[in-house]
Amino acid sequence: MTQFLQQLINGLSIGSIYALMAVGYSLVYSIMNFSNFAHGSVIMLGAYFGFFSLTTLGMPFGIAFFIAACGAGFVAVTLERLAYKPLRDRRAPFLYFIITAMGASILIDNGVIATIGPTPKTFPPELLPSYLQSGSIQIGTLGIGRVDIAMFVITAVCLVALILFIDFTKMGKAIQATAYNMKASALMGINPNFVIILVFAIGGALAGVAGVLYGVKYQVFPQMSSITLKSFIAAVFGGLGSLPGALLGSLLLALIETFVSGYISTQLRDIFAFFILIAMLVIRPAGIMGKSAEDKA
Repeated sequence: MTQFLQQLINGLSIGSIYALMAVGYSLVYSIMNFSNFAHGSVIMLGAYFGFFSLTTLGMPFGIAFFIAACGAGFVAVTLERLAYKPLRDRRAPFLYFIITAMGASILIDNGVIATIGPTPKTFPPELLPSYLQSGSIQIGTLGIGRVDIAMFVITAVCLVALILFIDFTKMGKAIQATAYNMKASALMGINPNFVIILVFAIGGALAGVAGVLYGVKYQVFPQMSSITLKSFIAAVFGGLGSLPGALLGSLLLALIETFVSGYISTQLRDIFAFFILIAMLVIRPAGIMGKSAEDKA
């Protein structure tokens, strides 16, 4: 029983990071109806922003955390303005968006390798606040890591704030309207271009938060963008375009991976993840909570 609870806690911790990453995929998909495969590179850059703000600039962790979120948000918006907006203006097929996103991801990843280097970097424990340092809280025979608790709490705060923003603010309603029908929302006085910028900024900021948390728990390295593909699988599993679906899919995927690693084999973890992706696309392409739409990609 103790092992089961320990695996459950580990799964929820990893799932919280997946959720922050998957929300970015779902937000962009809900508006533009394509999968932004460059999102993983934005997550990776967010981790580097946080790392260098903390170590090189000597910023306190809270400020470094804020810089990472703002920096990743800025990168996401810049990517949309330079790469995706010209395609939107020409009304290019959605396949062009996907190809452009993949190209942008490769460009960013290799740019980081060429400038910063491929060597993984670790957040210095002495520069981290106490709640993110190694150690655990013992509850009987069950040990809960401080990092795991902090990650779960930070993720919960971010996602609750996002849900409140989407459901109870004017701009949140504009995002919902644009996601439902961009042309109709424009006729009602909503500026779709501004909504798209806002969505990329929010998704990028959450990507920066996720990147820092992932880097604190593990390491920061250029190949993070490929590892964060798991968050895309989680978004597809839960339903692309659905924020509750992204959360549910992330937690379920992380729990499945954790239990497979703990009870079967760590080597089979990724196989199960991609099997879930293929099975979901075959059985229910819209995902658990997604809605069917044309031109899904």
